[in-house]
Amino acid sequence: MISRSRYALASVCFALLISDGVLPSSTSAMAAGPKGPVYTETPESEPNFPLMGEFVGPIQSDKEDKNVVALQIRAVGKDTFEAIQYLGGLPGEEGHKTETVQLIGRRSDDFVVLSGGPYAVFVEKDGCLVLDRKGNRLGELKRVERESSTLHAPPPEDAIVLFDGTSTDQFVDGQMTKDGLLMHGTKIKPMMQDFNLHLEFRLPYMPEALDQARGNSGIYLHGRYECQVLDSFATPAVFNGCGALYRFRTPDLNMCYPPLRWQTYDIQFTAARWDAEGNKIRGAHVTSWLNGVKIQDDVELPGPTGAGKPEEPNLLPTLFQDHGDPVRFRNVWIVDRGLASDTFPVRPSKEEIEAFEKQKQAKIEREKKEQEKKARELKEKKQKEEAEKKKQAEMKAAAEKAAAEKAATEKAATEKAATEKAATEKAATEKEAAEKAKAEKESAKPEAKEEAKPAEAKPAEAKSGDAKPADKAK
Repeated sequence: MISRSRYALASVCFALLISDGVLPSSTSAMAAGPKGPVYTETPESEPNFPLMGEFVGPIQSDKEDKNVVALQIRAVGKDTFEAIQYLGGLPGEEGHKTETVQLIGRRSDDFVVLSGGPYAVFVEKDGCLVLDRKGNRLGELKRVERESSTLHAPPPEDAIVLFDGTSTDQFVDGQMTKDGLLMHGTKIKPMMQDFNLHLEFRLPYMPEALDQARGNSGIYLHGRYECQVLDSFATPAVFNGCGALYRFRTPDLNMCYPPLRWQTYDIQFTAARWDAEGNKIRGAHVTSWLNGVKIQDDVELPGPTGAGKPEEPNLLPTLFQDHGDPVRFRNVWIVDRGLASDTFPVRPSKEEIEAFEKQKQAKIEREKKEQEKKARELKEKKQKEEAEKKKQAEMKAAAEKAAAEKAATEKAATEKAATEKAATEKAATEKEAAEKAKAEKESAKPEAKEEAKPAEAKPAEAKSGDAKPADKAK
């Protein structure tokens, strides 16, 4: 709740907020813009989402008796908020009064200041503080989180289970999310003339989108008559809002819950009747409950609504409209009223809800085990593949090493052979040269002898003045 220091601050600044025009006008708060961010799960760091919701509590002023005030508040982008105030309680609650007061506000830090009524409302995550124009405390509103009385409704014995999170076999072009939810943009395969349809849906959180751009889908009965699905939480009931017979009839109450909360639609449909010549003799009739509260009571439809197909005696499949927004569905079942007549809508007992929760938990455990098994198998497969890759790499490396060693050995042998050959050739060449030199030397010796013989045979003649040896002896 509002702290004492914040309460003091609120008391001082409230008049300034109003007089200085700090709070935005309803025109600027409703300014058109792009769709902006889309959340299909609770945003952890988005500051405006925790301040949205429903709040209820008693307030009392000097001039009035104590009244129960109910407040619905939603974010509309850029830290701006809109709210609807009711007296007596929230829509669908005993004592609720349909008259509304529309409020606007802006977030500051972790709280929002709303204005537009006879007092100011300071909104925090867990509750609201209500002050009069002088800053006097009038009361507190506590946060409430409601749950549809038909949530988790089990299918009757004669029902056809269209979707339970296991497959989309009962749908044409049906798609399922990873967490087992049915996606928009699909048709129901079984075609029945008169039926009771139960479904649970979850709207995305689209804080910057407005009107028909905010969490839009629809259930087109026989492809012709649309029961609107839309995030119209915290707005007045309108002829194209959630629970409306689109562009034909406004719901008796706007029973739309905040986005990202599971909600229920229970629809009792009776098809139009035709004669043998193809003339319509009675229009289609619809009774519907949104979040367990009747909002359309046996309404006759004069013709198709919105973009519905033309009326004819033939049956057409019921369509879950694709309007581009990620609306999700679960626990979808249908009963052919021509074959069975069970109590509708089905309001599960506490035991049935507990059984549903147990089944849900068991399913989660099974899926967890399957995921763990798949993860384990994937890990083992990956390890096997890595081991095989390592083995192949080692074998390749060994083969390359062996090939390299073989090539090196062959290269060394080749080089050795070449060296030995070169040495042999060199030795042969040297030997041949030596033999040749020797031969040349040998062949040169006789010539030298012959040249020497004449010198021995012809001694030098004595000069005329020299005496002969014999004469010298004498």
